[in-house]
Amino acid sequence: MADFKVLVVMGSDSDFPVMESCFKILQKFEIPFEARICSAHRSPYQAAQLASTAKASGFGVIIAAAGLAAHLPGVLAAYTILPVIGVPCKGGALNGVDALYAIVQMPTGIPVATVAIDGAANAAILAAQILALQNESLAQVLETYKKELEASVEKRNECLAEKLVSIGE
Repeated sequence: MADFKVLVVMGSDSDFPVMESCFKILQKFEIPFEARICSAHRSPYQAAQLASTAKASGFGVIIAAAGLAAHLPGVLAAYTILPVIGVPCKGGALNGVDALYAIVQMPTGIPVATVAIDGAANAAILAAQILALQNESLAQVLETYKKELEASVEKRNECLAEKLVSIGE
């Protein structure tokens, strides 16, 4: 389906439960991906190698999940021209707010697109939207997905109307 793969990098295997929704969306859209664990602090050389070779390895977007200090997305972005999407993960004393700030406050020249705390599904959708700019088939899949979202809202309105009618009974 996609012309490029998505590289998903987690700072720790403890990020897997958060990132599972990302993997499911990528699979749903039939976007090939690889997932790796790499730490900005414990394996910085590996992080640099992963990012600097990602484009040549056929990746079109990098999604990076990290909590606490959350340096991983920024470190990866420093070593590539590919778009990097950061997923701040809940945890620590600030429950993910520290990770959000760390990812979103990148210096000029090293941007990282950032989704909500634990927003892994949106990271996958954003990656798909980026790849769809050069892949009409994937663009059609996204169009269908958006229509499904719209239909789900209409269905919820129907359910709401039924609940309101039954209140007076």
